[in-house]
Amino acid sequence: MLFFRQYYLGCLSHASYLVGDSVTGKAVVVDPQRDVAQYLADAEAHGLTITHVLETHFHADFLSGHLELAERTGAVIGFGRAAEDKVQFPIQPYDDGDLIRLGEVVLQIRETPGHTPESISIVVYPHGEHGEPEGVLTGDTLFIGDVGRPDLLSAIGYTADELAVQLYHSLHDKLLTLPDHAKVWPAHGAGSACGKNLSTETVSTIGEQRRTNYALAPMTVDQFREAVTQGQSVAPLYFLFAATQNRQQRDLYEDAPVTMLTLEEVLAHQADGAVVVDAREDMVFAAGHLRGSVNVGLGGRFAEYAGEVMQPGTPIVLVCEPGTENEARTRLARIGFDRVLGALHDPVAAFVQHPEHVTQLSRLSVASLEERMRNIEGLVLVDIRNPGEVADTGTIPGAREIGLPALITRMGELDPAAPTVVFCAGGYRSAIASSLLRSHGFTDVSDLIGGYTAWSTAATPA
Repeated sequence: MLFFRQYYLGCLSHASYLVGDSVTGKAVVVDPQRDVAQYLADAEAHGLTITHVLETHFHADFLSGHLELAERTGAVIGFGRAAEDKVQFPIQPYDDGDLIRLGEVVLQIRETPGHTPESISIVVYPHGEHGEPEGVLTGDTLFIGDVGRPDLLSAIGYTADELAVQLYHSLHDKLLTLPDHAKVWPAHGAGSACGKNLSTETVSTIGEQRRTNYALAPMTVDQFREAVTQGQSVAPLYFLFAATQNRQQRDLYEDAPVTMLTLEEVLAHQADGAVVVDAREDMVFAAGHLRGSVNVGLGGRFAEYAGEVMQPGTPIVLVCEPGTENEARTRLARIGFDRVLGALHDPVAAFVQHPEHVTQLSRLSVASLEERMRNIEGLVLVDIRNPGEVADTGTIPGAREIGLPALITRMGELDPAAPTVVFCAGGYRSAIASSLLRSHGFTDVSDLIGGYTAWSTAATPA
């Protein structure tokens, strides 16, 4: 009998899976996150033994848990054949059509290159390969509402156009040949930078995607290539790092408590080059924070945005709401940012006792921004939203477009002495951008409360 469980990690829009045969007790985990305790607990609770860890491709947006699971269970790590000579650890390479027999439950490997050259999809047959498929684990080849983007840097040596052609054939020759009732279980959902039009739904069917997915509409290969390569967001800074790490032998994740630091210790680390990441809500951060710190709120896409404001390997000190330090450390570890030196003990008390180290964030209402635009010569507006967002809604007149993922590499285009206002859609990302610019020496930076949404809905926009 088929055992099937999806695990959805909202902060990274990441779906992973535990698939097994409840009669034989054999099971596989597909595309696991790095902290693997939930898979082990569920396997034990249901009498399953994890025999394989299957990766649909080299993920770029998170550090996968294949090494952790293999260490804990002795499971075989499986990839598509094209990954065989690109990894530093032992794997079982699979060819198109290969079967993994868990018992009556059988998994069939289908090579589906396009998002990356080594991408595979995994068809799940509950009653043997000659029966009807229950569904297919599509990795980043087919999403709900979209397909995997072919332009990410994890596919070094291939052009986006070449991969787009491969993707077209993978979709039409390997996935759309499945029956309409077969379920689609992707590796990502809405919010992931691995596509541009992902749904908030986490499961669909081949038939539904055939009818509703823009990338599966009848079109030529050239039309498809144009459709899937245009309008993609800037890939986050850490993607190449994560994709590389997922090929390598690396340190394993350990769930150890975060070291608590005094303010003096935090300042010393900061002076030595550590980035202080303040994970509190943006309004709390704005009211008072350590000078030079960067605000990335834990309530949002914390790890992803932290990976956009510093280079991989940077030492990190956390400022958190008490009790959330371990969660912040774990979420950073999921993208491979392991150099967490510790967290500030009782931030509020530390800031009250040492106000000389505290500053505030400048935040503007729409009315205040309009006034500044009228009265301040040389005011610089920076729209840090993704290109697709700007194309859909427009922007504030005169604003420069520098998406948040590109800000750290393009801030040299901006004048650190010029009065600058940054904005996003609602305010979360602009607090990150504003604090990032300040941490790099910009002297007059504000962000727009409510972002472009507030601007566009104001009664009398400038």
